[in-house]
Amino acid sequence: MNRIEEKFSVAGDGGRSALVCYLTAGDPSIDVTRDIVLELEKNGADIIELGIPFSDPMADGPTIQLASERALANGTTIHDVINLSKELREHTEIPIILFGYYNPFFTYGLEKFARDAKEAGVDGILVVDLPPEESGEFKKHLDNNDLNLIFLLAPTSTEKRIDLVADNAGGFIYLVSITGVTGSRPGMEYSLSSLTKDIKEKSGLPVGIGFGVSTPEQAKDISNYADAVIVGSAFVRIIEKNGNKRDILLKEIGEFTNSLSSSCVKS
Repeated sequence: MNRIEEKFSVAGDGGRSALVCYLTAGDPSIDVTRDIVLELEKNGADIIELGIPFSDPMADGPTIQLASERALANGTTIHDVINLSKELREHTEIPIILFGYYNPFFTYGLEKFARDAKEAGVDGILVVDLPPEESGEFKKHLDNNDLNLIFLLAPTSTEKRIDLVADNAGGFIYLVSITGVTGSRPGMEYSLSSLTKDIKEKSGLPVGIGFGVSTPEQAKDISNYADAVIVGSAFVRIIEKNGNKRDILLKEIGEFTNSLSSSCVKS
């Protein structure tokens, strides 16, 4: 059982959904990203997604786009994110997923990336713009290094696409709550229970829901039928607001994480 599987097992046995937290690595700096990850875990985060900054993050809304710009301006590279993962492994066993776009992985070298990520203690990879039909080569190298390849599905996904993702995914399946880009949507109403059940039955994998999740109330609703609640832009906004005030940043991140984690208990 790998770290991702173990975390979902522990959460399920505890009657709760896992809390998956996204950060753009290098925003406001690599060192502060490390501190944030440890603060997230201390306050109830179960899995970490480290976003690899990219110059054309087409699936991301303005909040994460700006975070990528700040991280790139700091000189953050995919090498830095891998090294950060390795450093984090000296302090924590929390599952780490590297979240990014295909171009940086391809430029790095797919086989080399898979090997280096494994050596750094990474657990899974999510490639926003890599559909399952085109994932064969990357998946081969990730499988050879026991790394989970995590895929996205959406409310508009066809049965054929759901079947294809179910056959190829590892770790868990990321169900996008809405069509469009990332970003907090406090007034959203979720009605994905039936689709979530269908995906779980087809894949046998846990299903996490994200895109737009930004409040404990939303986390509570989602936790009643999904295996994970995924939050990203809401964390990135706290970082944007307090990027040059480390102590305040960590305090606000910790308090917000605790409120989300406390809401992930199934009714």
